[in-house]
Amino acid sequence: MELWLPLDSYELQHRYKYQALYYALRDAIHSGTLEAGARLPSTRVMAKQYKMSRGSVAQVYDMLLADGYVHAYRGKGTYVTESLSTHTDHQQEAVLPLSPWAERLLASAASDKSPREEMQSEHEAVINFRMQRLQPEHFPAAEWKSALAAVHRSDWRQPCGAAGDLELREAMASHLRWTRGIQTEASQIVLFSGSIQGITLISQLFIAEGSPVVLENPSYPGIVHAVRSCGGQVIPAEVDEGGIIPKHWQAQTLFVTPTRQFPTGAVLGLERRRALLAWASRQNAVIVEDDYDSEFRWGGRPIEPLKVLDREQRVIYVGSFSQTMPASFRLGYAVLPPALVEPLLAAKALYEPVSPALLEQRALARFMTRGGYLRHLRRLTRLYGERHDFLVQEIERCMPKAFTLLPGDAGLTIYAVWNGDQASYERFTEHVHKQGVLFRDVERYRLMPGSAAICFGFAHLEKVEIREGVRRMQIAWEKCTFSFR
Repeated sequence: MELWLPLDSYELQHRYKYQALYYALRDAIHSGTLEAGARLPSTRVMAKQYKMSRGSVAQVYDMLLADGYVHAYRGKGTYVTESLSTHTDHQQEAVLPLSPWAERLLASAASDKSPREEMQSEHEAVINFRMQRLQPEHFPAAEWKSALAAVHRSDWRQPCGAAGDLELREAMASHLRWTRGIQTEASQIVLFSGSIQGITLISQLFIAEGSPVVLENPSYPGIVHAVRSCGGQVIPAEVDEGGIIPKHWQAQTLFVTPTRQFPTGAVLGLERRRALLAWASRQNAVIVEDDYDSEFRWGGRPIEPLKVLDREQRVIYVGSFSQTMPASFRLGYAVLPPALVEPLLAAKALYEPVSPALLEQRALARFMTRGGYLRHLRRLTRLYGERHDFLVQEIERCMPKAFTLLPGDAGLTIYAVWNGDQASYERFTEHVHKQGVLFRDVERYRLMPGSAAICFGFAHLEKVEIREGVRRMQIAWEKCTFSFR
């Protein structure tokens, strides 16, 4: 067996090669690279590897033996002493200075805590109302494998640049024009390894140290982390049943979810949309529109993205395939104003000069152009719409006084405002976790304190699971004695 040692650096410090080998082996034992009981290579192997005489290597082994670092057994070899603890010369680990960006990133991540969500359940079978990725049984695996195989047989290995595969971006441009009304070209679309990568890069492009940034309250934690890590000073924007309330913010960057506010589900009306665009024009600001799950709509007319109303090219539209493709498929995208394509591509090229998962990208392009993706969306929409309605019916039937459900006709979550006081909510959550039910406390999404509320995910649950989950919540609710408004 061969043992790699950084001998060159030791030879710079010591006059003779055998001394360099001795100290290299000794430090390897101290650091734990050579663990207690590990067998050293034979003198012949070591001499050949490091171009030394066997006599010199034997001398080194004898020095290690004399110092107690190794034991030699006739006919068996030389072994690191068993009783020698590793890291005997270990010094206190240095505290290396991090950049302000890294310090802010760590601080932001550490603040994203929701203790109630970590409570242990007494039930083995947990009903989890936290939003999950697409369940495998609801994805057309055979059709997807066919697309992968067809692309694999073609000449797909030609690399693409940081923007992503052109065929896929052309297919996406057609899909967005047809389903969302966004008039865009493939050249304006940039692909990312998930939408949060795009949001992070956009934040780095527009947010200077200490600059004010407007975020909805409540808001998605990933966006908050991206903004704060860049040094942005968050301005919480109030949200009501009509979405974000426009104001005269002294800022030049706004992150917003107008089509379906996260997590309340509120839809921003036309008047407020125009007010946001007018504000951006006055402030010479950029608006980042996160359209995270509004493709799933089972009632009402389709809601136009803010991007459709954008006449001054101030809106960056961000989307994702995370809720429509398997969990292993990570792909997000941004539709950019033409002037922003070059700077964002330059930023992305620092991380990914060549877009990854090219086979999957081209398979998705084929999947979309042949109509498979749209059929898949329609099937999911029918399925999820049934589950949405069923969860609403069960909550209103079993515990109508406990929650006020915010009406919604799209998306994969239901926002439920608690009708009791904070103390009653604390008791309820304690009992419901013991009943084996998990959900997202809206507290984790708030920038400022607010009323108790829950965000229920349902798309991944069968109706029997939804009914059982609500039944357990009803038991927990009935165990609490308190008044409701």
